[in-house]
Amino acid sequence: MRKGLAGYGDAGFSLFLRKAFIKAMGYSDDALDRPIIGITNTFSGFNACHRNVPDMIEAIKRGVMLAGGLPVEFPVISMHEAFTHPTSMYVRNLMAMDVEEMIRAQPMDAVVLIGGCDKTVPALLMGAASADVPAILTVTGPMITGSHKGERLGACTDCRRLWGQHRAGEIDAAEIEEISGKLAPGPGTCMVMGTASTMALVSEAMGMMLPGGAAIPAVHADRMRHAEATGARAVAIAAEDLRPRQIMTEASMRNALRVLQAVGGSTNGVVHLAAIAGRLGFDLDLEDLDRLGAETPVLVDLKPSGQHYMEDLFRAGGLVTVLREIGDLIARDCLTVTGRSLGEEIDAQPASWSQDTVRPLSDPIHSGGGIRLLRGNLAPNGAIIKQAAATPALLRHTGRAVVFTSLADMAERLDDPDLDVTADDVLVLQNAGPKGAPGMPEAGYIPIPRKLAAQGVRDMVRLSDARMSGTAFGAIVLHISPEAAAGGPLGLVRDGDRIALDVEAGTLSLLVEEEELRTRRKNWTPPAHVHAERGYAKLYFDEVLQAEDGCDFNFLRAVPRKPEA
Repeated sequence: MRKGLAGYGDAGFSLFLRKAFIKAMGYSDDALDRPIIGITNTFSGFNACHRNVPDMIEAIKRGVMLAGGLPVEFPVISMHEAFTHPTSMYVRNLMAMDVEEMIRAQPMDAVVLIGGCDKTVPALLMGAASADVPAILTVTGPMITGSHKGERLGACTDCRRLWGQHRAGEIDAAEIEEISGKLAPGPGTCMVMGTASTMALVSEAMGMMLPGGAAIPAVHADRMRHAEATGARAVAIAAEDLRPRQIMTEASMRNALRVLQAVGGSTNGVVHLAAIAGRLGFDLDLEDLDRLGAETPVLVDLKPSGQHYMEDLFRAGGLVTVLREIGDLIARDCLTVTGRSLGEEIDAQPASWSQDTVRPLSDPIHSGGGIRLLRGNLAPNGAIIKQAAATPALLRHTGRAVVFTSLADMAERLDDPDLDVTADDVLVLQNAGPKGAPGMPEAGYIPIPRKLAAQGVRDMVRLSDARMSGTAFGAIVLHISPEAAAGGPLGLVRDGDRIALDVEAGTLSLLVEEEELRTRRKNWTPPAHVHAERGYAKLYFDEVLQAEDGCDFNFLRAVPRKPEA
């Protein structure tokens, strides 16, 4: 109770006042003398992914009390991908600031972080890394699958697939409405290898979660038992003073990148890991991501790269099954929140068994990494593509640009029957990046123009400075940096320009003479909205960085400030 006292100029009075008010909650002196374990309450009526948080909090509290601590929950921002305007990425940094400052402002010896929906886990880890108070993460867990006409369904890869069929006229309005009630049949996060599943797995690989926690379904009793164990361990890390920066290191980040590749994880994971790295004092090495990918095949047969769902990964043994397959490719000596090394935890888990969700190294889903880094005159600071979820024939492609200058322009013209577009063209979306949209929305999954979808076209090369949901699929180039709204070359692309993509070579090229590009650059002006006069919008536009730096705010990084874009 003596930590971080309010400043009244009299420490004794500050403590006296604090105890007077906390006793209004009904606590005894005996309770208040115990280690205080904070618990982030991320429940929200707008967030179905976190519907089970109240039950998890009760289980965590039970674990804390059984271990001799006093659990105290407190609210922080909660955000759901589908319920946050303009995008959850826009407010991810606000949540991270909330987490950091509430951990600092309130007296706690350790904190339990409850994450789930896409941006909540990175926001929690970013805030915890900056506050550097003993912290342990748990997650709400994936949903169970639904069913429609005997077909197993899951949010949100099947959402996109079936919506595409609806756009093509293959599913009518009545049926798509019926399907909407079956895609998310319970609490928890998307049950495919989306961003939530990805961040849960890489967080466990980094050592911030107790073993086994990433894949347990939200409705499973093991989810509550894992929460109870998390609460008990929180009391222990408080006594040991085991801090996030001892666990989240450059070596453990490499393990996270390795697992990101092996599970066919979401491209969003790259942005979030870059943001966490910046909070820890180092930059994420995108070339290292590429090298690790070349060495690490995709082993997990989950949608959108494969066929299964997260509950199948749980039945296959969870993350430890993946870690055993990649074996010597990971750094086993990294410290975890258990106080033991990652290697010791792998060895302590039950022996693996026969299953078909995690492939052996000899028979991967995809060789050469799930995610590739691209560079070229169209992406000087890099871009990425989830090659494991792309149509192989499109990974080397040259086509004519069909340009949409904004999200509004795309919405207005994409389905116009008179749009000049063929299946061999390259769809280009500008001004959808961190500043351009704003908030770098998951608009990189540009829909196939309606007239092409009706002809049976299922994939095209698409590129933008936006993000894409981990549940999405296709030959889609993302995170082009610098973004168009910051003066990047993407903003200079015009209809009819030739664009060359070569994923094997790692290149993305705009086939336009430099002299012509110089002329276009002289006439370029930024979108009018990239400056704001007040509030969070002003803070966001003044400070947000590009994708390679995780779209964090410049002033929140533990590494030197980046120059202005």
